[in-house]
Amino acid sequence: MESLSNSFTTLSTAIAALIVLITVTFVVRKLSDKKRYCPVAGTVFHLIFNFHRAHDYMTDLARKNKTFRILSPFRSEVFTSDPATVEYILKANFSNYGKGGHFHAVMEDMMGDGIINVDGERWLYQRKIFSHEFSTKNLKDFSSAVFQRNAEELAGTVLKVANLNKSVDIQELFLKTTLDTIFEVGFGVELDSIYGIEEGARFAKAFNDISASVLWRYVDMTWKIRKFFNIGSEASLKSNLKVIDDFLFKLIRTKLEKLSNPNHDSSIRKEDLLSRFLDLNDKDPKYLRDIVSNFLHAGRDTAAATLSWFMYRMCIHPHMQEKIAQEVKDAAQLKDTATIREYVAVVSEGHVLDKMQYLHSALSESLRLHPPVPVAGPRICPGKEFGYAEMKIFISVLLRFFPFELEDENKPVDYITMLNLHIDGPLKLRAFPRVAPT
Repeated sequence: MESLSNSFTTLSTAIAALIVLITVTFVVRKLSDKKRYCPVAGTVFHLIFNFHRAHDYMTDLARKNKTFRILSPFRSEVFTSDPATVEYILKANFSNYGKGGHFHAVMEDMMGDGIINVDGERWLYQRKIFSHEFSTKNLKDFSSAVFQRNAEELAGTVLKVANLNKSVDIQELFLKTTLDTIFEVGFGVELDSIYGIEEGARFAKAFNDISASVLWRYVDMTWKIRKFFNIGSEASLKSNLKVIDDFLFKLIRTKLEKLSNPNHDSSIRKEDLLSRFLDLNDKDPKYLRDIVSNFLHAGRDTAAATLSWFMYRMCIHPHMQEKIAQEVKDAAQLKDTATIREYVAVVSEGHVLDKMQYLHSALSESLRLHPPVPVAGPRICPGKEFGYAEMKIFISVLLRFFPFELEDENKPVDYITMLNLHIDGPLKLRAFPRVAPT
């Protein structure tokens, strides 16, 4: 065993030395090339060294050159923050700039052939379905009812903690609430009805961990070797992937059994997105797993990250909490003695949410400062209005009934490097009831 370990160490050292040699040769050759290219800002080794602050590092580079290259032994990555170039790629000439094979390979274990990871007709097919479903009255009414229930439960949890004079990890609470919401709206099942608390927590952790592991693949030139030998970060990714797949395939089996039940009410088949794909005869479990995984990443993580950063900003600027609380009161037109349930019912109505322009602007500014998917660029999300409605309902109820403050104002708040911009560690807040809600 010791001899095998020594041989593996020697092989790893030789591979690392070869990669460094190839990189140096590649960089020298590129720098001496007389063709005009955008400037070289660094190599993949700079990215590895700065991975813990990857988004800040890329911002630093973009301040020097709006468009630049990062070199690696096997490929040259071009990054741009130039608005005209971004518009050309993502809008004017979108069909010419697909995600490509490298992107698909890196993301395949997590995203499969879902909308986030495909190009061309497969992307267009899924986007059309999502865009249509998000615009239907059935889904809007169904999602509004789900938002109401979960907003009431969210506020109730905060109230219990506040009455005990304890702090709450608001990010963890948002992650749980948005996961519950996505399961009901996206898949038509209640999370707690098919999974226990421990299994749900294990899934949520695996979901977060695999997001960080996949992003690491972009800078790890040896990830395919690690995957082949099932070592290091790839071993962890494989373990987390099994947890996720077991979880998602169980969801799909439960949904299929529910819809095949002769006692099932067919009138509610199309209220959730998964039922829509099933109605289109897309019943391949692997394909459905990819659809579900992509929808979870798009709906749960983005909303939870946005809500968490927004609440952090509210604690830094407490006067904004008061302005939003007053705007909610003015829009709802309810008595000061109104209960959480009564407020939730009123603020969930579209015309009431539309009156909350200050809240909408503050939320949009928070999105600008803390984009939940910072590496994706500006895109029009099919579920944009769905996401705004969910977040505005949650925020309006929370800030109407509670002012919040950071448990430790001196503790730095930073992000963790992963696909979504989650806060690194818990975000502990203290809440104080404004009135005596029931």
